[in-house]
Amino acid sequence: MSVLQMLQERSNSTCEFCGSKDQLKQYIIPPSLNENVDNSVLACNTCLDQIEGHTDMDVNHWRCLNDSMWNEHVAVQITSWRMLQRLREEGWPKDLIDMMYLDDEAMALARATGEHEDESAKIIHRDVNGIVLETGDAVVLVKDLKVKGSSMVAKQGTAVRNIRLDHENAEYIEGKVDGQQIVIITKYVKKL
Repeated sequence: MSVLQMLQERSNSTCEFCGSKDQLKQYIIPPSLNENVDNSVLACNTCLDQIEGHTDMDVNHWRCLNDSMWNEHVAVQITSWRMLQRLREEGWPKDLIDMMYLDDEAMALARATGEHEDESAKIIHRDVNGIVLETGDAVVLVKDLKVKGSSMVAKQGTAVRNIRLDHENAEYIEGKVDGQQIVIITKYVKKL
């Protein structure tokens, strides 16, 4: 059974946030690198476009978080917490955030994308051309890089898919090159 089928079964083929039954898709919560039921949610296009930032936030649409934040699945709780953080200036989300409980591991994952930080405090990762990088992006190396601690050389032109951002340093990202997870300096990559 595929992850999408398991998500459909667990949610009765409804959006795990607003309850819509139309145009449902799987969403893997960042910074997850692998696909499984524990780090994925089932969301409608309306929710997904706003979660991914493709459309402006419809504050009233997200009143559904009052219910979804209590979902038994941690991935839904984490995504609900992140959306409440984005909306916290509206007032009512602050009350929901105060009521919400996530264990330490879930809270660490929820904070991994920096949703809880003010815009001025967020660390922005940029490639060699100044383009903003996000978790899950694909980049290409712009020069040969010697990998510290090994004899491996990552060649110029190598594509690195599904990158993760270092949330403490704007110059570092992580990705797999030749099956090995490495840290890469952002000034040596270009977003694809």
